Amino acid sequence: MALVTRAHDRSSNSDRISDAELVERLTRGSSGALEDLYDRYGRPAYSLARRILADAGLAEDVVQEVFMALWRQPERFDTTRGSFSSWLTAMTHHKAVDAVRREEALRRRRSRAADEDESLISTAAAGPDIDDQVISSVRGDGVRRALLELPEVQREALTLAYFGGYTQREVAALTGAPLGTVKTRMLAGMRRLKEALGGSASNQLALGEGAGL
Repeated sequence: MALVTRAHDRSSNSDRISDAELVERLTRGSSGALEDLYDRYGRPAYSLARRILADAGLAEDVVQEVFMALWRQPERFDTTRGSFSSWLTAMTHHKAVDAVRREEALRRRRSRAADEDESLISTAAAGPDIDDQVISSVRGDGVRRALLELPEVQREALTLAYFGGYTQREVAALTGAPLGTVKTRMLAGMRRLKEALGGSASNQLALGEGAGL
């Protein structure tokens, strides 16, 4: 990632500084505070972006965009509305989904530039043999759009499990919520997704190991 080009050896004192204090230092223009926050959350942010985006380079761009936005406007993080890790997760998810939309818009423009007749012939010839990856991509985008309509706490829990690959216990640790609360949020979120996706959520949103304990 271009934002921070090398690993930093941090002292135990630095490790004990709270996220909120680092953000406060960031508001005073401390680039070291930004580097400390990146050391803590750069890798999880990249993992989340990489699960949403098929391209590793785009995922890196998203993480850089997130931390540059934090550098420019650290006051956007409100300590009264939750933990920094939750805020950063939501920000990364939002920007990664935006990147997906931009890529899809670009693909659509390129597709329209191609010969329409040839496109129709190709589509008709493909018939039921359309690549499964394309179908999965469409379904995945439907899930992402539906996730954006969920209440924040439900979206956060499902995003960490579905895109982040975390277990329910890990989600609880990351969000600071009790395990039972996380389970309730995920169940309620799944029900809402099922309604939004016309009852096909179980096929489209396969949480796999991420939903486990």
